[in-house]
Parts: sequence; C-alpha cells; structure tokens
Amino acid sequence: MAQDVPIVSGGIGFFNSTNTGVNFFQPVLAPVVVVPIGKHLLAESRFDFREFYIQQNRTGPYQGTFNKSIPYLQLNYIATPKLTFTAGRFLTPFGTYNERLSPIWIQNFQDFPLIFGIGTRTTGSSDGAMIRGTFISKPAVQVNYVGYFSASSNVGQFQAARSAGDRIEIYFPSKRIEIGTSYARFLQGTHNNSIGTHFWWQPWRSPLQVRSEYAHGEHAQGYWLESSYRLSQWRGPDSILGRVEPLFRMQQVFRNSPGPGDGLPAADTKQADFGLDYHFPHEVRLNTSYSREFSTTGNANIWDMSLTYRFLLPVWRGHK
Repeated sequence: MAQDVPIVSGGIGFFNSTNTGVNFFQPVLAPVVVVPIGKHLLAESRFDFREFYIQQNRTGPYQGTFNKSIPYLQLNYIATPKLTFTAGRFLTPFGTYNERLSPIWIQNFQDFPLIFGIGTRTTGSSDGAMIRGTFISKPAVQVNYVGYFSASSNVGQFQAARSAGDRIEIYFPSKRIEIGTSYARFLQGTHNNSIGTHFWWQPWRSPLQVRSEYAHGEHAQGYWLESSYRLSQWRGPDSILGRVEPLFRMQQVFRNSPGPGDGLPAADTKQADFGLDYHFPHEVRLNTSYSREFSTTGNANIWDMSLTYRFLLPVWRGHK
C-alpha cells in the first residue's frame, strides 16, 4: 500500500550536441520533489540545473555558463478523484509535449519540437491557477479537461506571461487512442490566439508508440510526428536486442509572418530526426540521434548523444 511519504525523484544527464559544426555539451541535474500533505493536498516541484559549455569558433576552447530554472512549483488540492485544483507555478498545458515528454529521462530526442513555442510563451511555465478533471469516465471512453489562467511575471526563476487557455482530451481505452485540442490566449502586448490538436496511439500487445501534434499561432504553424518501436518482442525487454529502441520524428514549421521572440524558426523549416536509444538496467538510458534540417536560411546537420539516469527514493521509510 502506498504511504504518504515525501519523494525525491528526477534525472541526471550528460548531453552532447554538434549543430552545423559547433559542439556543445551540458551536464544536467533535474530533481523532482513531491510532498503529500494530508489526504487532499499535494505539493510538487521540478528544478533544472545545468552547465552549458560551447566551443568557441568551432576549434577554440570551451566556455561555460550556469543556468538554473524552476519549471513548476505547485500545490494541488485533490477535491475528488475526478477534480483537482492547482495554484502556483505549473507547466503550461498546451499540447502534450510540455507536460508529458519534456523531462530529460522521458524525452526521446534532446531538442524540443520546432513548434514548442506556440501556445507556451514565454517560458513554457505559467504562474496562476489551474483546474483539471474528468467529464466522462466509462469503459469505452474517457473525456478529460484542463483550464488555466496565468499572471504576468518578470521575477527571476518565476517569469511567465499573462495568458489563459484550456485542453480537452478524449481517450478510447480499448484502442489506446487519445485525441485532443488545445487553446491559448496571449493576454499581454499584442493579444493573439493559439490552437492545437494532438493524436497519440499505443496499440495493445505491441511496443509501438505514435505521438503527434499540430499547432497554429499568430505568426506560424506546424506539426511534429514521432514514432518509436522498442525491440522487446525479440527475447523479451531485458535481452540485449530487446533494450534497443529505434526512433523517428518528422516536423515542419510554416512561417506566416515575422514573429521576433516567439521561439520559432525565422523561416519555413523542415526537419527529419532519426534516433536510436538503448535502455540499460537500473533506469539508465543512452540516446543517440541524427537530424537533417532544411530551411530557406540554410540547411544543417545535427548530431546528438546523451546519457541519462532516473532516480526515485522516499525521504524516509513509510509505516507498515
């Protein structure tokens, strides 16, 4: 039986990347702290500490810069099994990548999708309040919702934009298919809308995963489609071959107009990502990938490699 014990989890990683001949690497520590408070309250936070080293002039010495951030620091009130209220700093719930795939021990590719900036301006995090719950929960279908409001903040590690939005998800358990829509309204400076859709599929009795998103913002629109297939059906997931996971991601951005500071490519961009992960025992994972980027501003080759370790431990032992 689960105990009401604080938990420290997260990931440690080393990331190396070469983009158009420029090499950089990052040692990263990303701890997560979860503290239950009674039967209805749950405090949780994720931190990110990394040193960014980049090679000067392609052949020169490396220069490092230390960066730290707080992606979320929130208090959840679990009113009922189907309704939760959240206050504080939380990941902006636009699309699926930010909340589900951004942790370093989960993401299949080092780089976020090209369209990540649509709907998540300005930092990917929001400061305010959020509500999430379930409209319908039946064996054949489940409908979930999220709504939020964020205030504007320029305070250090708590920077956020004034915005509001929602997400609706429809999940079909028998097919293991989820479809959904997202909406965000940017409420500072020039107000604008962002909309998005997503599709996820994890078929029964198969290690195949298919994930995709489309998003449309004020100045650009685009999509990403990612698939993975762990070779666990050959002699089991713990065999040498069963620990291998080929990956592929296709993505495009179409510029409608210039949008300085929106975090998106400055011109129409197409990128194909090819990856190969290896899952070692004890939550250690090696990620490798090659990406070919095509853009009107210039084409590029991107080589990535990372090694991550996920840890999880209770702060103290629970009562039997």
